[in-house]
Amino acid sequence: MLKMFTTQLTGLFKRISDKEEMAIEDGARLLAQGALGEGTIYIHGVGEMQGVALEALHGAEPFEPEVKLLISEAVMAAAGPADRVILISRDANEPSAIEAAKKLSDMNTPFIAITGYQSAQEPNIASMADVHIDLQLVKGLIPDETGNRIGLPYSMAALFAYYGLKFTLAEILQEYNAE
Repeated sequence: MLKMFTTQLTGLFKRISDKEEMAIEDGARLLAQGALGEGTIYIHGVGEMQGVALEALHGAEPFEPEVKLLISEAVMAAAGPADRVILISRDANEPSAIEAAKKLSDMNTPFIAITGYQSAQEPNIASMADVHIDLQLVKGLIPDETGNRIGLPYSMAALFAYYGLKFTLAEILQEYNAE
């Protein structure tokens, strides 16, 4: 089963890379505007997606330029139009993520949403975001013995998308600084 999961996970990463390439580039450009201006880049993970935020802050290669955790009301209230936010949620219809997205929109703070599942139900953070990166994960990756699908690695997919943003932003900033 591990071999099948590995194959399917590789396919998931390829789908994100292929289908979300433009969104990742747009998101990195949006982050570059904040990094090169007077803004601060914030990151907020909902639920298990806090792991992505922790990777950005405390991982072996922290996010550059420095990123701050957008977790408290006070920090969110300080965000403004010059700042940028990466908002990550497994579900684009998650109430706490929608609440954060509404506050960011009300404050004219541009944000990138990295989300998995989204129903047609409005509102959802995918439709509110300046840039949306879809995790391309709609069902479990492997079948179990009863025919159900299991293996929903949302956090792994979100980390993959995060690294896509991180690397693309680094390229943009490197090109800008070389000029």
